Amino acid sequence: MEIISASLRYFTLLLVHCFLAAAALRSNIGTDQSALLALKAHITDDPENILARNWSATISVCNWVGIRCDATQHRVTRLNLSHMGLAGTIPPHLGNLSFLSHLSLRDNHFHGSLPSELASLRGLEVVSFGENNLDGEIPSWFGLLPKLEELYLCCNSFTGTIPTSLCNTSSVLRIINLGQNMLSGEVLPEVGNLPNLVELNINTNSLTGVIPYSVFNHSTIRSIVLYWNQLSGHLPSSIGNWLPSLEELYLWDNKLNGIIPSSISNASKLIILELEQNYFSGSIPHTLGNLRHLEVLNAARNSLTRESATLELSFLSSLTNCRELKSLWLENNPLNGTLPISIGNFSESLEEFSASECYIKGTIPKQIGNLSNLLELHLHGNELAGPIPTTVGGMRELQGLYLQGNRLRGSITNSICHLRKLAELFLSGNELSGSMPTCWESLTSLRKLYLDANHLTSPLPSSFWTLKYILQVNLSLNSLSGLLPSEIGNLKVVTHLDLSWNQLSGEIPATIGGLQNLENLSLSHNKFQGPIPQSFGQSISMQVLDLSHNNLSGAIPKSLEALRYLKYLNVSFNRLQGEIPSAGAFPMFSAQSFMGNEGLCGLPRLQVPPCQVVGRSKTHTTARLVYILPAVAATILVSVLILYLIITLKRNAKLASQGASTVATWRRISYLELERATDGFSESNFVGKGSFGSVYRGTLSEGMSVAVKVFNLNIEGSYKSFEAECDVLCRIRHRNLVKIISCCSSIDFKAIVLEYMPNGSLNKWLYSHNYSLDILQRMNMMIDVASSLEYLHHGYSVPVVHCDLKPSNILVDDDMIAHVGDFGISKFLGDGDSMTQTMALATIGYIAPEYGSQGIISTSGDVYSYGILLMETFTRKKPTDEMFSGEMSLKRWVKESLPHEVIKVVDANLLRKNDEHFGAKQQDCMLSIMRLALDCSAEAPEERIKMRDVVTILKNIKMKLLKDV
Repeated sequence: MEIISASLRYFTLLLVHCFLAAAALRSNIGTDQSALLALKAHITDDPENILARNWSATISVCNWVGIRCDATQHRVTRLNLSHMGLAGTIPPHLGNLSFLSHLSLRDNHFHGSLPSELASLRGLEVVSFGENNLDGEIPSWFGLLPKLEELYLCCNSFTGTIPTSLCNTSSVLRIINLGQNMLSGEVLPEVGNLPNLVELNINTNSLTGVIPYSVFNHSTIRSIVLYWNQLSGHLPSSIGNWLPSLEELYLWDNKLNGIIPSSISNASKLIILELEQNYFSGSIPHTLGNLRHLEVLNAARNSLTRESATLELSFLSSLTNCRELKSLWLENNPLNGTLPISIGNFSESLEEFSASECYIKGTIPKQIGNLSNLLELHLHGNELAGPIPTTVGGMRELQGLYLQGNRLRGSITNSICHLRKLAELFLSGNELSGSMPTCWESLTSLRKLYLDANHLTSPLPSSFWTLKYILQVNLSLNSLSGLLPSEIGNLKVVTHLDLSWNQLSGEIPATIGGLQNLENLSLSHNKFQGPIPQSFGQSISMQVLDLSHNNLSGAIPKSLEALRYLKYLNVSFNRLQGEIPSAGAFPMFSAQSFMGNEGLCGLPRLQVPPCQVVGRSKTHTTARLVYILPAVAATILVSVLILYLIITLKRNAKLASQGASTVATWRRISYLELERATDGFSESNFVGKGSFGSVYRGTLSEGMSVAVKVFNLNIEGSYKSFEAECDVLCRIRHRNLVKIISCCSSIDFKAIVLEYMPNGSLNKWLYSHNYSLDILQRMNMMIDVASSLEYLHHGYSVPVVHCDLKPSNILVDDDMIAHVGDFGISKFLGDGDSMTQTMALATIGYIAPEYGSQGIISTSGDVYSYGILLMETFTRKKPTDEMFSGEMSLKRWVKESLPHEVIKVVDANLLRKNDEHFGAKQQDCMLSIMRLALDCSAEAPEERIKMRDVVTILKNIKMKLLKDV
């Protein structure tokens, strides 16, 4: 009986224990549930309704999306909500998930700071908050988590310095990724002492100082990623001796100098070596050929030279031993040598080779044809001479061939047609002659063809019109002759077609009208005759149409009024007659679009005679002719004399300037003339100072007031700035762009002579106490600026990116019309929609995120800058104002004021009673402006609107403003 009684007591105790354990378990899992529901409550946007549908008290926590539990303890051990598009803040309640080992909220839109309560999660092994909008300083308690192995905080807005607590030598940290934040200070020397460190990634921050030696003295580290900072100093001579595990070294876009140490080849496992955009000098070490696993070598944009002993670039021969090399980038280094014939010895693994703008001389070795798996060959902007070797046909995998800007001669070899995968062929700006190849039907993959500025002759071959998938064609500035056949209509998807400055003749085929995707068409400076085809009105995508300087006759078709996207039209200097259309896009065109056509009539602003009114009596007309005909005859005689004088002057100027720089416009100006015009560049004529020089006011001998921009040639980049600004301003024309008058260029002096803007810059009008602008004036100026950008992005044959839009670069003339100037760092996007430049030169505060972090230059970057400028113009707050620090920025300040408190961010000067253009109704217009500014300055480039839409929206806002006044 006692045994039974004891058994019953034991059984009862067991039941009680199980009951209590179950109750405790429910209590603990309840704690986890409460913490997670608190997180759900802090989420303000769940675009896919994932948590709304799944995180419910009716479902076991361990079955929720993104949750994993321990099988024994039944507690939450993993929380993974990555890539869900969630927005909100991180609540302190997560600190109650005491069994959590993995915490990942990567790639969402969480903002705010990290709560200190997370420091209690002592079991954390992996923390990933990357790719969010988190800010504040990186908490020091991360270094106190004893089990933390992986820390991912990249792509946020963290500020401050790297916490020293992360460098605890007892730490088990393996991966530290703090890239793409706003960290400052130095790389801590103690980082290299972490015994288990495998990856150190602090790219795209503002780190300064030298890279600690300890970072390069680490046996376990495999990846060092420090690119896009401001690190300086030189690499230690023994850099590769103590890195037995190193596979990736990213140091590009810093301020490192000195030589590339030959010892780097001792890091025998190295796969990727990125040194681009620094100040490295000396020669490229031959020892790099010992890196048997090397796949990527990028030493572009430095000051590297060849060995002085020989003209041949012998280091290339040593690199042929790297049998796994895929990408070799050397562009923008003063190598100043010749390509060795050993270039053909690179292995079949080589896919990309770039040595553009390296002052490479000599010829292209025929052995280059051995690179059978090469995808891209960049040798543009060098001094290569001789023919294009016929062996290029052996590069059967080639997709891009870039040889523009050399001195290549001879004909374009037909062997190019063996490159059946070729997508882009750039041979512009050489001395190629003879006929074009006749085998174009073989190049079915070709999308971009640039053969402009050569000496090509003969008619276009019939096979050319089989390129039905080609997108961009530029054959301008050659001597091509013959007719344009109707088969031009086969180019169904072409967007850009430039055949200007040739000797093409005959009528323009009507089939061009069937090219529905054609945006830019230039047939100017040819010998076309006959009418402008009515079918042009069917080219619904047309934005730029240039038919100037031909022998076209007849009327301007009214069908062109249907081209809703047309931004630029030039039919000047033909034999056109009749009434100039007035609907559609025609009201935006000026007299320059139609000049040189004596038979045209229309509105007075177009500087043509008015059209005759039909229906007057014959007697009345006859009577008036008695008085009109003599005057008309006299006018015609004077016009003929003036035209003859202009032609004579142009012919004489052309003969006088043979061999002169294409930068020259109506006449060259000497240094002596500029010195006289500016009174010896005196202080009294000093206007202002820019990034690359100074601007002076001057008066030329004929009395014209000009602005003389003198470049300081001691400043790095000034030569390129001079060339870029001349290139842009000489090729583009728009009423809202500063016009170039002439230039002066010698070895030790470079200056540009520009139209003088007497009312200074927008910056002066915004921030000087003696000047003020009302809301309508600001609106007009912003429309002016938007119109100029619309032209640069969509109205010219090649998109132009300004790259540095800000108030000081917007100048104001006598009529308070705004003009965009300073094109010193602008870029032509001739090769695509964007380009990459590893050194961001634009102004802080206006620079687009992708330009600042990745060097990506595109028209959408200008749109971002315009959005910031638009906010600044109506708030009178610079994006670098001292009130914008930490998490607050101009954009965020404006965004948080919408929609109900927009009046709080508007410039107080606009709220004064004496401003007749500002009232209660105008607040709605201001709200529209700020919303437009935010749409322009969206973080993601693809989310920004186009400048053509900006202009339309602004004009609509202005119409509403004028209606309300």
